[in-house]
Amino acid sequence: MKYVLFLAALVIIFLLAYIASYNKKGVKLRPIITMLVLQLVLAFLLLNTEVGLVIIKGISSLFEHILNYGAEGINFVFGGIANKGQAPFFLNVLMPIVFISVLIGIAQHIKVLPFIIRYLGLILSKINGLGKLESYNAVASAVFGQSEVFISVKKQLPYLPKHRLYTLCTSAMSTVSASILGAYMTMIEPKYVVTALVLNLFGGFIISNIINPYEVSEEEDIIDFNEEEKQTFFEMLGEYILDGFKVAIIVGAMLIGFVALISMINHIFAGIFGISFQMALGYVFAPFAFIVGVPGSEVVRAGTIMATKLLSNEFVAMIDLGKISHSLSSRTVGIISVFLVSFANFSSIGIVTGAVKGLNEQKGNLVAKFGLKLLYGATLVSLLTATITGLML
Repeated sequence: MKYVLFLAALVIIFLLAYIASYNKKGVKLRPIITMLVLQLVLAFLLLNTEVGLVIIKGISSLFEHILNYGAEGINFVFGGIANKGQAPFFLNVLMPIVFISVLIGIAQHIKVLPFIIRYLGLILSKINGLGKLESYNAVASAVFGQSEVFISVKKQLPYLPKHRLYTLCTSAMSTVSASILGAYMTMIEPKYVVTALVLNLFGGFIISNIINPYEVSEEEDIIDFNEEEKQTFFEMLGEYILDGFKVAIIVGAMLIGFVALISMINHIFAGIFGISFQMALGYVFAPFAFIVGVPGSEVVRAGTIMATKLLSNEFVAMIDLGKISHSLSSRTVGIISVFLVSFANFSSIGIVTGAVKGLNEQKGNLVAKFGLKLLYGATLVSLLTATITGLML
């Protein structure tokens, strides 16, 4: 049954992408099939083999140590604020972002990170049927995040046509930044975080190849990597420490606003209709939960979490999933967990648009015009990742 459901889900997801395609006749099947097979192999490897278990445990252990080291600095500054036995979200989940940001800065400063991103992007470009710039951007997005990544390609922005810009923005919204992986791993199982990170990378290419197929000539496909202004090691440390703190504060502020707003809307909606707004959306998203493999008895609750993520952000949805995970099957928790690991939500339209506009106003206005289609494509990427995970669980 799950294989039939998997095939049906693929047909529905690809059909939804095809309906929105800018160039239906230009869709290339070969790279789509190649990357879909790669997704299946990687998902099986990560979720169902001893090798995958070793990889997941290794990554999980690494982030556990990083979070413990981060806790040393957090306890020094904030020790005594928390009540004994309690685990404040801001301190335990968001503050370690500062230390992870520092590690990314060091890897960037010693030229390890640019090397990995550049050549991994080059390898991917041979597989995905897209340009080197698109491949580079997808890998860089998974490291720097959906807004910061555009700084690394700012010299190319003025020359990018609409179709290439759409692909870059879809990659940015479909992935998550390395600086907040540790935060996710404190909220959902690390194996689902890693699986989603890998599958979303290829899923972004697959959906882009359907919604936005095109050819890139050799003349167009030149990457002029930005050379950052030379900083001393300690200047770099200061910059990345502050950047990490800003991210933590921004995420915290957004959580306060979104959680409070959803609470108010739920209260008003329940007073009028006798059901919370989130639960009502759960019924709307229930069919999508069903096609990705969630058992029929749990589709409304799973749909509610999926809708919450789309309307607010992944952190709010992960918090809500944590509250009800004990009443859901492990299969549902796994499928919904990977769906949540991306930046595909309405607020990200503003974030991506603002990031591009800050570097090039004309291109930022162009991104704003296809903002909803951008979210549409990124959400299909999350559904595709959830579908493949559902097959493996």
